[in-house]
Amino acid sequence: MKTAVIVFPGSNCDRDIAVALESVTGRKPEMVWHGDSALPDGVGLVALPGGFSYGDYLRSGAIGARSPIMRAVVEAADKGLPVLGICNGFQVLTEAGLLPGALMRNEGLNFVCRDVALTVENAQTAFTSRYAQGETITIPVAHHDGNYFADAETLDRLEAEGRVAFRYAGAVNGSARGIAGVLNAGGNVLGMMPHPERRIEAAHGGDDGRRLFEGLLETVGA
Repeated sequence: MKTAVIVFPGSNCDRDIAVALESVTGRKPEMVWHGDSALPDGVGLVALPGGFSYGDYLRSGAIGARSPIMRAVVEAADKGLPVLGICNGFQVLTEAGLLPGALMRNEGLNFVCRDVALTVENAQTAFTSRYAQGETITIPVAHHDGNYFADAETLDRLEAEGRVAFRYAGAVNGSARGIAGVLNAGGNVLGMMPHPERRIEAAHGGDDGRRLFEGLLETVGA
């Protein structure tokens, strides 16, 4: 599968996600600069990495969401292309309108960086097909603005429609209802705060993150 990683000024996890994608697909991803206006032909997955796009000087992900390449990403996502946003990439997806809600400052106002336990809330998606429903997995987090927020009506709708992909198994950042990963209505866009690309091999302490990419490869390839 051909993949693409969007690179914004301030991205600092773009290499991590590129290494993970190459490890799983056997093919180096295309690194697409924020100022480009089009995605490479034949791309089967677009990934938005973590970091601090444009330094997060205005609001986390707000400037990145308005970069030229995001117009192409939104158009492709609307046509069904799988899009994965991790950490700052999740923030960009909410700011671009591809996902509901917003990411706010952590409840304790501190940067959180550690392994956390997640529960798989919906195992029937392209991103979660390699997990079991209700399974507990371990994925690292590294964020300062990881507190997912949405109004009660939106949260109720996400729950009812099975669009909560992952939930923190314990208190991490004050995220609404413990939500760690959210899907769009079509199920082809996932934003998550934890970093699955940092848990893809034994040297990382396990492969819980790798299974997300393997499931995508299997589903998109099919």
